[in-house]
Amino acid sequence: MGLKLIDLSQEIYQGMSVFPMHQKTFIMTNMSHEENMSMTGSKKLGFSARNLLISEHGGTHCDAVWEYKPSGLTIDKMPLQHFWGSAICIDVSHVPPSRSIEPADLEKAVSKSGQTLQSGDIILLYTGHYDRNFNTDKWQTTYSGLSYAGAKWLAEQGVVNIGVDAPAIDHPDDIDFSGHLICGEYDITNTENLCNLDKVVNQRFLFFGLPLKIRDGSGSPIRAIALVEE
Repeated sequence: MGLKLIDLSQEIYQGMSVFPMHQKTFIMTNMSHEENMSMTGSKKLGFSARNLLISEHGGTHCDAVWEYKPSGLTIDKMPLQHFWGSAICIDVSHVPPSRSIEPADLEKAVSKSGQTLQSGDIILLYTGHYDRNFNTDKWQTTYSGLSYAGAKWLAEQGVVNIGVDAPAIDHPDDIDFSGHLICGEYDITNTENLCNLDKVVNQRFLFFGLPLKIRDGSGSPIRAIALVEE
């Protein structure tokens, strides 16, 4: 039986949508091929490269516990097991943006998936928000998110990483940021701005979303992928 790779990452580009409190993304040319050839004197080959100015939370990214808990680990010190491993994706796309995702929603979604949530799992929540609202004025403002009780239910099942196809795991009206609050209480991470979760919903697979080893980082952009059995 073979494996198929599914890309769960959003594209990084200048002008990409970024959570309002974070740095906008800028991409600048460091040196063109022609400039490099002039500098090196080569007549055959020139090297070109660009510079990125991007938030640690720009695009598809994971959070360090330190971001929301001053005593928590920074991204370079967190266990890599939080960022890769066995994962399931559950369907909560029926939950409207007018309310939060509650424990009953999660329990029903896990049961419907036919999977069993295990301690140490990574769980991805397919809300359908990316499919419905990416690149619209609703992307940063109108989506569902975990309630405190919902996030706590996941943490108590032993999950180490909560992923979502939306800008945040919290409901946008929740100024207590309940999902992140629970991640801090249980020293776990979360992954935001995923996409293509419709391709892995109700399945178990290997998830990889490894962060850059940023010294004292509050988070990191990632290339999130799923390896699924064909």
